[in-house]
Order: sequence, then structure tokens, then C-alpha cells
Amino acid sequence: MPTFTALTTLSGKAAAEALGEAMERLAPEPTGLGVFEVEDGSGLWEVGGYFLETPDEAGLALLATMFDAQPFVISELPETDWVAHVRRELAPVEAGRFFLYGSHDADKVPDDRIPLLIEAAMAFGTGHHGTTLGCLKALDELMTEGFKADTVADIGCGTAVLAMAAARVWDAKILASDIDQVAVDVAEANLKANGMEGRVHCLEAAGFDAPALAAAAPFDLIFANILKGPLVALAPDMAAHLRPEGYAILSGLLNDQAEEVIAVYAQNGTNLVRSTSIGDWTTLILQKTP
Repeated sequence: MPTFTALTTLSGKAAAEALGEAMERLAPEPTGLGVFEVEDGSGLWEVGGYFLETPDEAGLALLATMFDAQPFVISELPETDWVAHVRRELAPVEAGRFFLYGSHDADKVPDDRIPLLIEAAMAFGTGHHGTTLGCLKALDELMTEGFKADTVADIGCGTAVLAMAAARVWDAKILASDIDQVAVDVAEANLKANGMEGRVHCLEAAGFDAPALAAAAPFDLIFANILKGPLVALAPDMAAHLRPEGYAILSGLLNDQAEEVIAVYAQNGTNLVRSTSIGDWTTLILQKTP
């Protein structure tokens, strides 16, 4: 079945958001909408809709006129098996002793690596992104230095690949939380696919706001592969939930954001051990002062 996109640009965030809201009242209505700033300093915003049926060209033209936007460009998308496409694009990833792969590459798992199965349909957190890869390499480095954790938290877990990596190497109490219940469901599905049911407790929570996280603290190791804003906001709670000399592995940071996060965490008694960049992204290993 063909699908369609309709894209336009206009000036100003308020106008762009209002146009996006107006598009929701079209018939047929879009099944997805995006409102994004064009990052070229022009001040322009892009508004786009994704349609399962041919969009109303007259209605879109009227909206473009009402909001002083460029005429919508309507495109028919080719039918694509996206999971098959992702499978072709996502080759296995080695991160130190860890080997991440899809079921289509099960025959490629080396005997001397720790396998983690992440299906292509659950691609966020497969290890191909510099943030996830950086966190796995940081874990590998700590293990090489002799570190062992008895309690681990994966905050903003996504696929829970980081929690699963910890569960593969340690007989530890491991919790994986995410603000999105869909991500929690994905995490549990990944655990089942890896034969690790019951090894990680998955829960829906914003940051550390859950009784189970409070009860399990203090943690020897905390992963948080999220974004700069949430990481800064979590700094006091991160310190409160880490044991003295415990480690935090943080990512989701663009390279030029790392220094601010390092400074905020230092103010909360969690200091930089090592910083590593992969492409545009930085991963931090921090340690709480004794």
C-alpha cells in the first residue's frame, strides 16, 4: 500500500506548531507529524505529515496560504520492508568483549565474545549509535580494570542492552527503567529473546522516581544513556543513588555538551574518570567520591 509525505517550511516556531496542529484536522488525517527547526541559522521551520492515504492537496494548499508557508511538497513513498532494510544495514557490532547482532547474523557470533541479541525491529540501542557503543566500551574498560558490580541501574534503558550486558557478566541485582512503557515492553522482549528472563527487573519510571530503585540503592554502577538536559537534572539523584566509589557511565551527549555535564556532576561529588568520543558523541565514566 502506498504512503505519502507532505512537507513545507515557514518562519517561526509558533506558526510552525500552529500549522502542525491544523494539519491534524485534515481528512484524511496524517498518522504522523513532525515540526523541526532547520538548523542552518535561517530561522525556518519544517512541518511534515505522513499519510496512509492520498492527502488533501486543496486542504494543504489552503493551510500553506493561511500560515504563510511554502507550498506543500507531496511525495508518494515506495513500499519498503523496513525491517528487512534495517537488517541489511545493521551489521554486527563488537564493543570490547561484547558482540551485538540480529537473529539474521546468529551464525557470525565469535566464540570468544559475549553475545547480545537485538532485533532489527527494535533498533534503538543496537550498539550502532556512538552513545550505546561508547557505554558498552566503557563497561568493558571498567571490567578490564577489575571492577565488579553487585547492584546496577540502567536509567532510560531503551532496549536494555546495557542492563543485559551487565547481566551477562555479573550475578548482580540489575534494574532497567524507562519513562516510556513501550520501551519497558521492548526491554522485556529483548531479555526473553536472549534467554535472560528474570535477570533484569524492568520498570516504568522517570529518572529515579520509583520505590524499586530507592530500595535497591545504593548502586555500584549506573548507566544513563539519555540526553544532556535530563542528565544535568539527574545529577543530584545520581549521586544520591550511587555508593561511595561507585561508577556512573553517561552518554547521549554531543561532544560540546560534555564539559557542562562534567562540571555539574563534579558539584554533586561525582567526578570524571575518563571521557571518550565516538563521532559526534561523548561517553563519560564518573566516580562518586568516597
